[in-house]
Amino acid sequence: MWKKASLKPQKSSGNTTSSDDLLNKNLIENVGQIKEDLGDCSDLIVRMIKHKENPFAFAVIHIDGISNTPKIDEHVIEPILSNKFDPASRTIKDELQQVIAVTNIKEKNTFKDILLAIVSGGTVILIDGDTSALILDTKEIESRGIVEPTTQTVIRGPKDSFTENLRTNTSLVRSRIQSPNLRLDSMVIGDVTQTAVEIMYIKGIADEAIVKEVKNRLQKIKVDGILESAYIEGFIEDDPQSPFPTVQNTERPDAVVGNLLEGRVAIFMTGTPYVLIVPVTFTQLFQSPEDYYQNQYIGSVLRILRLGAFFLALYAPAVYVAMITHHQALVPTVLLVSIAAQREAIPFPAIVEAFIMEITFEVLREAGIRMPRAVGSALSIVGALILGQAAVDAGFVSAAMVIIVSVTAIASFALPNYNLGIAARSLRFLLLIVASYAGLYGVLAASLIIGMHLCSIRSFGVPYLSPIAPFNLKEQKDVLFRFALPNLINRPTPANKKNKVRIGKRNEGE
Repeated sequence: MWKKASLKPQKSSGNTTSSDDLLNKNLIENVGQIKEDLGDCSDLIVRMIKHKENPFAFAVIHIDGISNTPKIDEHVIEPILSNKFDPASRTIKDELQQVIAVTNIKEKNTFKDILLAIVSGGTVILIDGDTSALILDTKEIESRGIVEPTTQTVIRGPKDSFTENLRTNTSLVRSRIQSPNLRLDSMVIGDVTQTAVEIMYIKGIADEAIVKEVKNRLQKIKVDGILESAYIEGFIEDDPQSPFPTVQNTERPDAVVGNLLEGRVAIFMTGTPYVLIVPVTFTQLFQSPEDYYQNQYIGSVLRILRLGAFFLALYAPAVYVAMITHHQALVPTVLLVSIAAQREAIPFPAIVEAFIMEITFEVLREAGIRMPRAVGSALSIVGALILGQAAVDAGFVSAAMVIIVSVTAIASFALPNYNLGIAARSLRFLLLIVASYAGLYGVLAASLIIGMHLCSIRSFGVPYLSPIAPFNLKEQKDVLFRFALPNLINRPTPANKKNKVRIGKRNEGE
């Protein structure tokens, strides 16, 4: 039982201590204060150590489940019990650091630092008669192993992906970039969650102005909690109202390495397998790591296919509705007669027909994602086939509309960036409405507005459509077409202007 009379009186704010209150020399009071600040939780482990041969009393405090208990027992508690400390030779903290077999040991003297260390998985050693404590790095949180990427798969290339463990993720990148210029700056975001966030870049390649801007935006985030990297993305992106992503996310270590070598900045966060990459350009969203593992011609063809799939997913339903509603003369006669025969028994106009099919497919897509994996894929495929055929037989929609919506859906899955696919799906409904009222003229006007919007977007100061607008001839070798790797001599726009050349460089003195 701890002496309640020895604790400090409760303050009017409801907290027992101020965040900057210092430890005192009374071990019992310090331990009691920590237990009270943490609500005397059931997973809070407090081990009091004192024996006859040792004139000192210690308290070893940690939280079960997020700290390595076997490590604490073997490398912390056992050395303290088996060693006799002589205060005449040197200070007790110096002797402790000599016998404790833990790599990272820090000394702190405020309750704020001690409480933060405990809830982060560290172990705190309090010494009777001393106003400072030792904080040991014993954090150990269970996480899944490294597996193959689930959302960004490739045929040829590395098969590892990030996990929810921050240090595992940074190690996957460090194992690929073994350079002393690789920098990793850490910070904590979230007043309640205290989420660890780290910024990674290569000094000399990344633009220092961009690195500074990333740090400033992260430091301005004031929120209770950060649960996933999407929270950070919402705070730091340049235009939150834009449907187009201005921050890229990936679960592939090789994709992060490639972007770091091009001068970009990666943002890691504990608790998520997705790493953010900034700045990002529109053309970059059509690129896949596999483009660089295949022949240059294959990579170029795949990029063109993805770009075509994007425009197909964006415009196909709108152009179809506009032509059969306002511009029948543009449709070949044989095809027009076939479509008219199909639509003869359809009671709805083309726009309503398109919305029925689009919304139905989106519901099927969501249902396939939310359902258990064993039945999710079957629900999507069987549901689409049965509902599509039944809708045609029942006279709700025409067969041509089913084909258009199906092709549009398949095209949206061909995009390597999921957020870009969402943008295409969102704008598709807007273009459908415009096409039903103004035909191809409305589609053209909406396209001009979308183009002007893309030209106005910036991602951490980099134009979103670069190097197309503004046009840069030297950087066209890795935009729509991918030239051979020996021809990709210069790094793209985000890189430091003083270190643009990346191929054919020699060490100093050669």
